[in-house]
Amino acid sequence: MRAMAGRIVDRVPLQFRVLYRQFLLRVVDLEALSMQADVTRLLGQFAGVLILISTLQTLGFLWMVGPKQPAWALFNFAMAKLLSFIAGTMLIVGLVTVISWDAVFPDRRDAMVLGPLPVKPGTILAAKLAASGALLGIAVVTLNFAIGIVLPIVMGGSFVGILRGLFAWWFTMVAATVFLYGAVLAAQGWTALLLPRRLFLQLSAALQLAAFALFLTQWIFQPGFVNLAVLGQYAGRWPACWFLCLELQIEGKLPPELSWVAHRAWIAAGISTLAAASSLLLCYLRTMKKMVEEPDLLPGAGRPRWPMRWGDALATAIVQFSVRSLARSKQHRVIYAFFLAITFTIAVSTVKDIVTGGWVRPLTTDFLMPTLVMMCLAVLGLRSVFSLPVSLKANWVLQVTQLRPSQDYLAAARRSMVVMAAGPVWLVAATLSLCFRPWPAVVEHLIALALIGSILIDLSLLNVSKIPFACSYLPGKSNIQYLFWVFAVGFLPVAMEIANWEARSFASARRTAAMLTILSTVALGSWLANRHRARSAVLYFEESEPEVITTLGLSGMVMEETES
Repeated sequence: MRAMAGRIVDRVPLQFRVLYRQFLLRVVDLEALSMQADVTRLLGQFAGVLILISTLQTLGFLWMVGPKQPAWALFNFAMAKLLSFIAGTMLIVGLVTVISWDAVFPDRRDAMVLGPLPVKPGTILAAKLAASGALLGIAVVTLNFAIGIVLPIVMGGSFVGILRGLFAWWFTMVAATVFLYGAVLAAQGWTALLLPRRLFLQLSAALQLAAFALFLTQWIFQPGFVNLAVLGQYAGRWPACWFLCLELQIEGKLPPELSWVAHRAWIAAGISTLAAASSLLLCYLRTMKKMVEEPDLLPGAGRPRWPMRWGDALATAIVQFSVRSLARSKQHRVIYAFFLAITFTIAVSTVKDIVTGGWVRPLTTDFLMPTLVMMCLAVLGLRSVFSLPVSLKANWVLQVTQLRPSQDYLAAARRSMVVMAAGPVWLVAATLSLCFRPWPAVVEHLIALALIGSILIDLSLLNVSKIPFACSYLPGKSNIQYLFWVFAVGFLPVAMEIANWEARSFASARRTAAMLTILSTVALGSWLANRHRARSAVLYFEESEPEVITTLGLSGMVMEETES
């Protein structure tokens, strides 16, 4: 088998094989997702998270399926689980596609390295598509590997039914992946074709954030359970329902009156594929030169100056530098867009609850918990991109112009966190809180949220002596798999407990005063600790591994031999 696979691989052109390996290493920016510059470890941890999610959900499905459960109840439960996995697969595919934004399109490195070589643009495009497809394939297979086998076996009945169910499941997942991936590529490609290059680069950040928010909103607001009687009512708004009907059609279980829903899935997948293919071909033929020549960071010449000031000249300069770096740099905005999209989705979910449940609602943990999570995500997301440099020019300019004490620079970095993360989230929470009562509890929650935001900022800046976006980045300090489960298992229960504690404190003025006093003390203590450390801190712009002296432990052996 291995020899046969080797012969098949050898028939693939050498140029394609070499480019495929290189593009697979670059399909996700290693600087953005620091994994010690080891893409295999990155993909392994990414797959590990999805495998665990798939296994847990499959075990839950087997636990809920009883031996004496009626056939109609089993079918409805299986259909709900299928809809859930189709929507989850589309969410993962959408997020991976947006994270690897521009991975299929040529960049300056491709032109400098591959331009002088006799490599056809079609080979480059095919290798980039294959690399992106490999990453999407890992996501789809690892998320569906358990339930994609168990559910067809449980629902198949006969051997032929099991085989048909297996084919229907995996074909549907591939079709949903092709639809979503093609839609994102088509939107990006046709926008790049129709708009001037400068305007497209400016609009790219908004497109990425909108795509993140759209995918998360679709996943959160989709119907949790539908049956065949009401499936047609959701078909117009939820693409996951289209592919659910497609899967049932392939299995032969779709009623004839719902065939139009399955046809919509076929049409959507075909249109997105054609649109993506045409946009990619035109981009490689017409706009490749512009994509290479135009920088990712656009100059702001000809624009009016930003009149708002954030303190003295130094603080204003660093805050404006941080804001513009985040807005212009693709690498930074892709990462931060993920956190902002989750924050935006939580806010939209709260708005939906307000609209459906009434414009005046009691203040409960249903509002306290989401606002705490929003604040944490905004601060954590911005802190995660602060360490990624923008360019060496920013690094050197700030090094040679350091004429003020280090504490002034670190104070300006903290102010950037307030302006770009904690402040906007607090304003969103304050706007949403207008629909909650009683007013004293709302005001107390906003004060507590501001204090929690200050605590989170100071904790995120502990032992940090760098200017945002101006220090070289040392890969290997983060671990996506562990951070994901720490947040899901560690922070969310803590946030829920804090929300419950805050809700209980609203019952009496004494408890409220005690809560605010504790939060104020912690916030003041963390701020004073950072300020005291900043007085003796030394700004560093080049991050390097600490020097470690490894000893062989021979001195002790020599002493023992001498004594003996």
